Amino acid sequence: MTAAAGRGSTTVADKAVRKIAERAAQEALPSPAAGRPKGSAAVHGRRATVALRLALPYPVPLSDTARLVQEHVAARTGQLTGLQVAPPRMTVTRLESRDAAPESSGERASEAKASARRWWSARRAPTAALILLAGVSCAAVTGDVIRVHTTGHSTGAWRERAVDRLAGLHVDDLGVTVASLVAAALGVWLMVLAFTPGRRRLLPLTTDGARQSVVIDRLSVAALARDAVGSVDGVERVRVRAGRRRLTVRARLAFGEQETALREATAATERILAGCHLHRRLRCRVHVRPTPHWQPPRHESSHAPADEKGHTA
Repeated sequence: MTAAAGRGSTTVADKAVRKIAERAAQEALPSPAAGRPKGSAAVHGRRATVALRLALPYPVPLSDTARLVQEHVAARTGQLTGLQVAPPRMTVTRLESRDAAPESSGERASEAKASARRWWSARRAPTAALILLAGVSCAAVTGDVIRVHTTGHSTGAWRERAVDRLAGLHVDDLGVTVASLVAAALGVWLMVLAFTPGRRRLLPLTTDGARQSVVIDRLSVAALARDAVGSVDGVERVRVRAGRRRLTVRARLAFGEQETALREATAATERILAGCHLHRRLRCRVHVRPTPHWQPPRHESSHAPADEKGHTA
């Protein structure tokens, strides 16, 4: 029997886990029209973490569909790789239309309220900028110090000028005041980035498990509301703005009763928001205004016959 030291080891690359997870997510989607999922994966020993970005067909219950995809991806990826795969983090990037299918009992949205939090941004751009600035400064100073001690040359002229300039500054100088304000503003900005989650375009959904985390892009919610309001009779153009706490709909009415169109547009928007199962319900504000060529509907009225002088009886 081969000794333990000579048996070797098997390592599953991050790229392989990512491809398997993407294929598993594609298998779990209710319709192939939703497009190919994109994701990332990281392997740590016998464990793997996966994140996916995918489009879902419309109309489907977002929470139930995302939960089924998560469960299938975790089980299928773990089965094929032999790793312990946690439920993946999912981002719903868009919604694609498909033919409507009859609802079944499995398509009802879950009503259980689980703890849903906003995803935290990695802050790659600010981190890269700070690392680059600090790295360039430290590399320049360190390189000049090493050059002086190894070759015996004098200190670089730029470093001498910088030291002389700093030594001649006073606290009440304008340059010192401006530099202090810039440094303070930069510090406040970094503190805000450190203590806020970011990713303001992502809205968390309600799930039925504490380990599940599903979000949807605000543009997808706006697209759903725009399609729903656009199907109201008489509505010609619709503009929707989805914020973190409010959904604003502005529609232009070409024909029909303005009050009736407003009620139907509001009801359609409320149905869409209820079907999304957002963890924090957005406040809905709907405005319906007539177009310049809008004409009020004519109401037919019965006219009595007139006598010879033109008076009605």
